[in-house]
Amino acid sequence: MNDPSAVRIEAFLEMMSAERGAAANTLTSYERDLEDVRSFLMERSVRMIDAAPDDLRAYLAHLARQGFKASSQARRLSALRQFYKFLYAEGMRGDDPTGILDAPRKERSLPKTLSTDDVTRLIGLAEQEAAAPGDNHLQRLRMCALVELLYATGMRVSELVSLPATVLAQSGRFLVIKGKGSKERLVPLSRSAIAALQAYGAALAADREGGGDQKESGFLFPSAGKEGHLPRQVFARDLKALASRAGIRAATLSPHVIRHAFASHLLQNGADLRAVQELLGHSDISTTQIYTHVLEERLHQLVQEHHPLAKQAKNRE
Repeated sequence: MNDPSAVRIEAFLEMMSAERGAAANTLTSYERDLEDVRSFLMERSVRMIDAAPDDLRAYLAHLARQGFKASSQARRLSALRQFYKFLYAEGMRGDDPTGILDAPRKERSLPKTLSTDDVTRLIGLAEQEAAAPGDNHLQRLRMCALVELLYATGMRVSELVSLPATVLAQSGRFLVIKGKGSKERLVPLSRSAIAALQAYGAALAADREGGGDQKESGFLFPSAGKEGHLPRQVFARDLKALASRAGIRAATLSPHVIRHAFASHLLQNGADLRAVQELLGHSDISTTQIYTHVLEERLHQLVQEHHPLAKQAKNRE
């Protein structure tokens, strides 16, 4: 069966890269998902560019039978929507077969997070270990800077480990982060994060001047690996080890959990959801709305503390 769908997928990916600035990981994900759909449809003797809504429903049902979660099915459907919108816009199809498809129903899952006491304990131990003399002092200072920056900014772990070395030359209390799609956002730094960053930067410079292992690099957290910067997997492993030493269950902790803690703690203390969206680098407010449970709890507390009827009920108890 002559199937030009592969060529259309390639054209779609080129458009996503050139016109929308999609990141490499996003393009890889789209390509993998669309090729999976194409293979499924070819087994049914259907060309992907000719697929009808029922063909795509059959694919989603196939994913469900394979045990894919609703979130994974929704991601595949999102890729299909983007692809068929592209075909329609380019005049390669006269309709969009995904327009009448329902998204798989997702279960609302609340993000894992840490209490403020746990975060205080984690950062406190990182500071203690960074201040202690002995071997691996630079690595301990680095760990302290990583944890402080992560909780102070809520940035993604990929954004954190790939920060440029030019960050050390900044004197202000704000940090420019390059996020998904190369979009930049401005986030404030806490005083403790600035202090940890300066201590790490001074130790890094001293190591280089003293002929140590650290070579000049364009990254704030350099590594000898192919990426040139600290791998996120290494940071995640070291973070779990720090958590274990702090008496926090390591299995529940990851850099992403600290990002969630950053957002949750801001909302608990009165931050606006839109402001948190900007700080996290979410392009869509719906992504940030996973934290609405925090807002609901805070609103309930406000009513209980300030509503006259609630006060009267409390006085009668």
